[in-house]
Amino acid sequence: MMAQAYLVGSGIAALAAAAFLIRDGGFDGADIHLFEEQREIGGSLDAGGTADAGYTMRGGRMFEAEFRCTYDLLSAIPTLDDPSVSVTQEILDGHEDFAWDDIARLVDGDGKIVDTRAMGFSERDRLELVRCLANPEGHLDGKRITDCFGEHFFTTNFWFMWCTTFAFQPWHSAIEFRRYLRRFIHLFPEFASMSGIHRTRYNQYDSIVRPLTAWLREHGVTVHTGCRVTDLGFTPGIRSGTVDTIYLTRGGHEEKIPVAPTDLVLVTNGSMTDASSLGTHTSAPRPAPPRSDAWLLWHRLARGRENFGDPAVFDKHVKESRWESFTVTSKDPAFLGALEKFSGRETGRGGLMTFTESNWLLTIVANRQPVYRDQPEGVSVWWGYGLFPGRPGNHTPKPMTMCSGREILEEVLHHLQLDEPTAARVLETSTVVPCVMPYITSQFLARRRGDRPKVVPEGSVNLAFIGQFAEVPDDVVFTVEYSVRTAWTAVAQLLGLDKQPPAVHKGHHDPHVLAVALETMHRR
Repeated sequence: MMAQAYLVGSGIAALAAAAFLIRDGGFDGADIHLFEEQREIGGSLDAGGTADAGYTMRGGRMFEAEFRCTYDLLSAIPTLDDPSVSVTQEILDGHEDFAWDDIARLVDGDGKIVDTRAMGFSERDRLELVRCLANPEGHLDGKRITDCFGEHFFTTNFWFMWCTTFAFQPWHSAIEFRRYLRRFIHLFPEFASMSGIHRTRYNQYDSIVRPLTAWLREHGVTVHTGCRVTDLGFTPGIRSGTVDTIYLTRGGHEEKIPVAPTDLVLVTNGSMTDASSLGTHTSAPRPAPPRSDAWLLWHRLARGRENFGDPAVFDKHVKESRWESFTVTSKDPAFLGALEKFSGRETGRGGLMTFTESNWLLTIVANRQPVYRDQPEGVSVWWGYGLFPGRPGNHTPKPMTMCSGREILEEVLHHLQLDEPTAARVLETSTVVPCVMPYITSQFLARRRGDRPKVVPEGSVNLAFIGQFAEVPDDVVFTVEYSVRTAWTAVAQLLGLDKQPPAVHKGHHDPHVLAVALETMHRR
């Protein structure tokens, strides 16, 4: 019997791993099985709803030219619209034709566009930023960003743009912040305009998950939905690294799958969109449901095994990892017309817009239409999020988490200061679906070395961890690239392949990149 591969989860990490097993590992698709607890696949790259009930999308990750693993993977996956065009080519062509050129990145409390050519740094801010970049990672173990910067830093244009682009909070990990600085320093000159950011043609479920899933199914890969992997059994021995059993629940029945030492088990440990809760246009999201087995399985596996990381670092601090997004479906062009007029950019070119005086720290974005492949003519979709959903709003005297979709839209319109007839028309013709995500930035929480397991832990024979909570030196979490890199690393290491993932881009080693970044930091 041929070796089997068992993948826990169906997010982009597991889908990518299945593709790498076929492409590089010589696996037959029929020997690859994905087990997904939910009914839908795609993990955090989700999108759903309808034009009538309102579309939903929990989040949208951004891409850039140096996502080497992702673009390598997707270069062989045909798009659904044109099989002769790869997903990678579609993204790159879209950037060429329809790049962001943001001139309204920040909006102040008076409804005026902030001049973002200056980053707003003091000399101390610059020194602290350079020190953070230069500090060895080991010196930042367990530290928060606030441990490295003074209060003024968190009032700068740079911080407002940085934290809302990447979803950082002042209390998040200094290690992750430093990695982001180093990883994206080549984007500094274009940071305000966001012109170096790539996006998919549609939402990422339609543009990435659906084409990749179609390719995997054509190759015979099986996705078992409604399957909860509850535990793994290991061969006898102290700290054995060989999985010999998978325990799962399917349709209310418990099952055991025997695993040979030559089989592979790839586990997505943890989930940043776990326990998400949707509201409606007229009701707030309900309290979060219980955690899924993405977390519970990791807790069980890590018990007594130091090299499997510490999940409690990431799933026990919801107030520090939670924020809220919302998806707006409109049957009238009034809002997009008003946004174009205000931002000076046509829909799809404007990029992110953050309201700096918003108590919720609201950010909105209207991407190129249609956002969904099945989106009818005359219907538009835009999206937004608030990084401080526990605070009362400026217009609505309630926490964002307790607001209906309509109340969130009223708050946005308050900050945009649209005229009354336009605002009334927008409210009348829009449907807003809010979504609270308790663990959305849990991978950013302050951590120490060893809190995330290595992709292939020391001594492991047939087990690897993939996704946002496995450790990849130098690369940055909260990106599709990170998940894809863990997948490629797992397959290459477990199978002992010569073809390894390409090196992480290190612009901070390029003197020209550093010089331009320093010049950007000194703009006044």
